[in-house]
Amino acid sequence: MKLIRNFVNGEFVTTHGARFAKVSPVTGEIVAEIESADEALVNSAVSAASAALSGYWSLFSVSQRTALLQAIAAEIGRRSKEFIDAEIADTGKPYALASTLDVPRGAANFLAFSDLMQRTPQETWTTETPDGRGAINTVTYAPKGVIAVICPWNLPLLLMTWKVAPALACGNTVVVKPSEESPSTATLLAEVMNAVGIPPGVYNVVHGHGPKATGEFLTQHPGVDAITFTGESKTGEAIMKNAAEGLRDVSFELGGKNAGIVFADCDFDAAVEGIARATFLNCGQVCLGTERVYVERPIFERFVTALASKARSLKPGDPYASDTTIGPLISREHREKVLSYFAKAKADGATCHAGGGIPSLPENYANGAWIEPTVWTGLPETSAVIREEIFGPCCHVAPFDSEDEAIARANDSPYGLATSIWTQDVSRANRVARRIRVGIAWVNSWFLRDLRTPFGGAGISGIGREGGSHSLAFYTEMRNVCVKL
Repeated sequence: MKLIRNFVNGEFVTTHGARFAKVSPVTGEIVAEIESADEALVNSAVSAASAALSGYWSLFSVSQRTALLQAIAAEIGRRSKEFIDAEIADTGKPYALASTLDVPRGAANFLAFSDLMQRTPQETWTTETPDGRGAINTVTYAPKGVIAVICPWNLPLLLMTWKVAPALACGNTVVVKPSEESPSTATLLAEVMNAVGIPPGVYNVVHGHGPKATGEFLTQHPGVDAITFTGESKTGEAIMKNAAEGLRDVSFELGGKNAGIVFADCDFDAAVEGIARATFLNCGQVCLGTERVYVERPIFERFVTALASKARSLKPGDPYASDTTIGPLISREHREKVLSYFAKAKADGATCHAGGGIPSLPENYANGAWIEPTVWTGLPETSAVIREEIFGPCCHVAPFDSEDEAIARANDSPYGLATSIWTQDVSRANRVARRIRVGIAWVNSWFLRDLRTPFGGAGISGIGREGGSHSLAFYTEMRNVCVKL
């Protein structure tokens, strides 16, 4: 049985305490045991990070740190098969997805923030003084300190490195708590850190659950200077309460109930393909995914038929098979949550055009977390299926008759993470994008990311922005150095 251990101060450590099982979402079999970090081990990790910060890491030059980030990216590339296998073991996602999205983006995050640090200009102001000598004011960036990195299970390596890379680039040290559902790639990255020469204590990993356990021990720790978290909005609220003690800074990318808007003048095939991808990619387990679709009435019926056909064409199965196009949900527990919304949709009178249940699969997959891609119509906007984040491969499609109606319905949500707008009218595209309350609005695309741009959500979808110079703002403390001449 594979044993996944914690990583503190440059070493894998054994807790001799509680362990919990990692169950494959593909087969339902136990694939690993994970050692849970108790409060004492979390204290050790934070202490190691603090000592590394004050002892040497924050004193590394920008060129030294960026060279190490580039080495990390190269080592992830060299060991890409190990990372892909680890990601698949934890999540069950198809090889095609892990090998083209998760792992390459994990490496790219280190390269992107290495490049950013080398290109960030220095801000300097010359100030007049009464004696005529003047002064020079220079804006400098100091590391914020020890950063707690709390990661989700849907895109484990990608979203973890999205935080770790800028944190290290800016001279911080980190204590990473991966999701208990996806511990493997954060642990494997620890091997990479040692291999490329990241000093002990700069990168630490503690495993375990959240409330009254590892996650809470970490977010309540007074030695943590800032917390970055991606996950559910309710969990974000709990973390924010912990962060209030000591007034620690937070950066949250939280849930979404994202709307797609499809106008009748769209490129029809591209819109169907784009909405299908936004709904079903990673078995619907993407914060940016689309669970509400509003389609202009003249093409509504045709669009529903085409989207349902896309849903039925997705093939579950062996993650390593070339014809597998959709994986399972992360766990049977999460499947019960998603199935509860399937039941609510039926109770509320939805018409189901595709899916709606559990697929028929070979016996060796019977205990996995499989579910059918699902498309509904006919629900009122008050339905829980329309209002609440499901986080599964499903969407509700509704018609609209005017631009104002589509915007109003898209904005009728406490969430505000993302939207996608499908139209060939450039004026309309810009007009609508500016009126929807979200952190990112895509036009004729979805999940197209430039890592230099700000990323985050409005409403209960998040606090703050990361990406490009916006990450620099969160992971550093800006100082003004005023020198009288």
